[in-house]
Amino acid sequence: MREALVAAAFQLFLERGYEQTTVDDIVALAGVGRRSFFRYFPSKEDVVFPDHERCLADMTAFLEESSDDEPVQRVCDAVRMVLRMYTENPTFSVQRYRLTRKVPGLRAYELSVVWRYERAFADYLRGRLAGREDGTLRSDVIAAAVAAAHNNALRSWLRSDGQGDASAALDHALGFVQQAFARPPAPCEAEEPEDVVVIVSRRGAPLWRVVQEIEGALDGE
Repeated sequence: MREALVAAAFQLFLERGYEQTTVDDIVALAGVGRRSFFRYFPSKEDVVFPDHERCLADMTAFLEESSDDEPVQRVCDAVRMVLRMYTENPTFSVQRYRLTRKVPGLRAYELSVVWRYERAFADYLRGRLAGREDGTLRSDVIAAAVAAAHNNALRSWLRSDGQGDASAALDHALGFVQQAFARPPAPCEAEEPEDVVVIVSRRGAPLWRVVQEIEGALDGE
């Protein structure tokens, strides 16, 4: 039923335009009643983004799983789940991208969706970085950077009509995030300091006496 409503909606959006299509038109084409539509989608906008609620829930659960992963790496792995949601159905994703470019209301809705992902990243990072200097600020900046890296790779892929390797593009973009924010490697163990011998000698002492004192000090180690 859910998939049938989405398919009917996009068929009408492509044929008539988003603004010219009503919920009544969608349910009529799908062969169901209005109550069935609103059981799955709170609004007409939601039928354009039918998979985000599931993806957000799955991603949040992934972040909440007990893990010893480095926090920035964990968030980068989480955002890859979002990209896979798009790349699993390139045709639908490209159609939706073209539609949202034409409808200001859908662009605003899409921004609100992106913001929810970013807040999920930030909430997770705040929990992991609590107690560190500037932990809250660092969490918000990293979350925004991860979202920006994802959006850059995704939109490049969508503008190419779903051609190319979106995952590789995202990995490249996330590399900048990890380079800037991931925990630096543990410092190498300090080398043992070299021994230093200090000799106190009388001014004007002959050189042979100074050398003799040095040799005596070394022999006494």
